[in-house]
Amino acid sequence: MRGHPGALKAVRTMVLPFVVGVDGSEPSLHAVDWAVDEAVRHGLPLRIVHASLWERYEDAALADTPGAVSDVVTEHDLAESVVARAAHRARQRAPALEISTGVVPEDPVSALLGEARLAQAVVTGVRGRGPIKELLLGSVSLSLAARAPCPVVVVRGRAENRRTANGRIVVGVGGATAPAAVRYAVQEGALRGCEVEAVRAWRRPAHRPAPHPLLTGDPAHAEEAHALAVLGEALDGMTKECPGVIVHRAAVEGSARHALVARSSAADLLVIGAHRRRGHLGPQLGLVGHTVLHHSECPVAVVPQQE
Repeated sequence: MRGHPGALKAVRTMVLPFVVGVDGSEPSLHAVDWAVDEAVRHGLPLRIVHASLWERYEDAALADTPGAVSDVVTEHDLAESVVARAAHRARQRAPALEISTGVVPEDPVSALLGEARLAQAVVTGVRGRGPIKELLLGSVSLSLAARAPCPVVVVRGRAENRRTANGRIVVGVGGATAPAAVRYAVQEGALRGCEVEAVRAWRRPAHRPAPHPLLTGDPAHAEEAHALAVLGEALDGMTKECPGVIVHRAAVEGSARHALVARSSAADLLVIGAHRRRGHLGPQLGLVGHTVLHHSECPVAVVPQQE
């Protein structure tokens, strides 16, 4: 079947689900709620995934400790109960939604990266379980955001920010990562019937050169004008594609990460882009991405821009 035209066509026309990772914690159930609503908006199925390593140790446990059978079963039952609880919650929220579940015998990052290859987006909560939960699930979310081939949404913030109560999406326009992020934000605005605010940061020159007798004008004004020009270039095509979406353009002096975090308090979704360089296997997430994933007051969508 390799290279068969029919097989390639089937892949291209495949309906990709929203995938949500769950671990039994309350934040992961908030991620389920968000993913359900998003799947309904897009008219796509939802897949609920729990990563578990229990199968890797089953054979060794049975061979070395015959009395450990019940422990292995208990671990498996626990994993199944995590996805069952999440699926029940999802079905209560959207009875007509197509839902599938899976327990994957991998670590969370490997499991969700594998799922991301055939997903519309991967959704996670902001924290997990255990005494160092912020560090552990934080590393999962960061690894996914830095490496996944599809958008990754980290569901965080207050309840009103996780819903569409604010009627606003904020997108950071960051040069080379702008096209995919802007397209995602404007299309989400069209689906949700909400406004989009596109933000481009600029900085005042640190050292102003001595004035030339033939040159006039404020260098800071030139930087702001350039930021507005970048916004216009990034948005013009998308506003024509989705003409019903109201898009505000904000050229903000200062740090991009601080500007985006500040605006997240009044947003339902914060969208940023991330580089995906071919042949580069390591994390690909910059300072802005790290900052907003840790400090945003609303869910964050990290949208990959392929090189």
